[in-house]
Amino acid sequence: MSDSRIRVLSLNCWGLKYVAKNREERVEAIAHELASGDHDVIALQEIWVYSDYERVKERLASRLPYAKFYYSGALGAGLAIFTRFPIISTSVTPYSLNGAPIDVAAGDWFVGKAAASAIVLHPILGEVHIFNTHLFAKGGEEGPEFLRAHRLVGAWEFAKLARQAAELGRYVICLGDFNSIPPTLPMSIILDHASLIDAWKVTHPGTESGPAPKTAVEAIERFGITADSPLNTWSAGKGYAHGWGKRLDYCLYRQPQRASYPSGQSFPSLRASDCKVIYTGHVPGYTFSFSDHFGLDATLEIEPSHPDVASFLDTPKEMTDTHMTIAIQAWSECYRNAKNRSKQELVVFGVCLVALLAVIIGSAWLPHSWVNSIFIVFTLVVAWLATTMLYHGFLYGNWECNALQNAIEDMEYHRKGLEIRKLPRSGPPNELI
Repeated sequence: MSDSRIRVLSLNCWGLKYVAKNREERVEAIAHELASGDHDVIALQEIWVYSDYERVKERLASRLPYAKFYYSGALGAGLAIFTRFPIISTSVTPYSLNGAPIDVAAGDWFVGKAAASAIVLHPILGEVHIFNTHLFAKGGEEGPEFLRAHRLVGAWEFAKLARQAAELGRYVICLGDFNSIPPTLPMSIILDHASLIDAWKVTHPGTESGPAPKTAVEAIERFGITADSPLNTWSAGKGYAHGWGKRLDYCLYRQPQRASYPSGQSFPSLRASDCKVIYTGHVPGYTFSFSDHFGLDATLEIEPSHPDVASFLDTPKEMTDTHMTIAIQAWSECYRNAKNRSKQELVVFGVCLVALLAVIIGSAWLPHSWVNSIFIVFTLVVAWLATTMLYHGFLYGNWECNALQNAIEDMEYHRKGLEIRKLPRSGPPNELI
């Protein structure tokens, strides 16, 4: 291992207990593969079971002695970071919106998807802020943006965290399953607002142009396909609206904000020299893949830099006004839908109360004793429905609307701030009174 580079790996393990097939065999194989590698930082997603984390941690202890398992929501965030460098601080920030509690099948609300982070002390770079995340999945890529409003909120909150880390003078490395293909709005928000660099694009320039790939292997090598590939046994039966699969897993990075360094001082820079998709084969001895995602392996070289030499790596970026407008419109549409749904659910709650009152009154005139059991079952069902509608319509309804309102106002203030900064100043800033 060399301190002049940082080799990172991101992998969605598909480690859902009772749901993910052949989980124990796959986790054991993943742990073996990770232990045989020479990565400096490993970020895992969907490693929900703590014993699975302990198994991986034990295998990696000799090479990556510092590790953190992150807790969030009712069932855990499913996020873990392993690193060769000492961890000096950790945090986990759950996203404001992660779907609805009534959507039990998706389960995103229960696990509390989040942005997990660890600040490590690197011998050359100093403090490096490593992020690991798994964004909200539901909504896909097609159709109006308000279908992905929750994912957009997560993308906006993640971008602000990464940007703030760089403003504090830290190098930033972001890994994870972002559940978004490259051209979509969530990725544009993350890349532009946080001025992050996509390691795949740096190491594979111009691969998006040219003829369509003829094989799944070529698609992986050119486009960085990590999910829904026909080579993956867990997704081989899916349709391929996006060709040979999707690129959902990323390695993003950036330098500290230049203002954090004194004028005239040189400092090292990160530059992606290699990025590739790994774990595309089957688990040795079995006929299934390691996970429903492939892994992403990236190497970031640490190079000397001079503050007087302009570099595209340090050029600050910002979201376009069009992207901000689309995001605000999507959140506004989702807000209106949430308000309407909440009202409808509260109406159902009211109807249930009336039905329960009718049952209570009618039970005094039951013509036959056997009808009593029917009334009891009916009462239980209506009571459950009333409680669910009250909880989902009032508590979650207000929760969702408030989170969306916060996102809308945050972005509007950010846009106004950009406009204010462009205006010429006629005098010194106003002093606080």
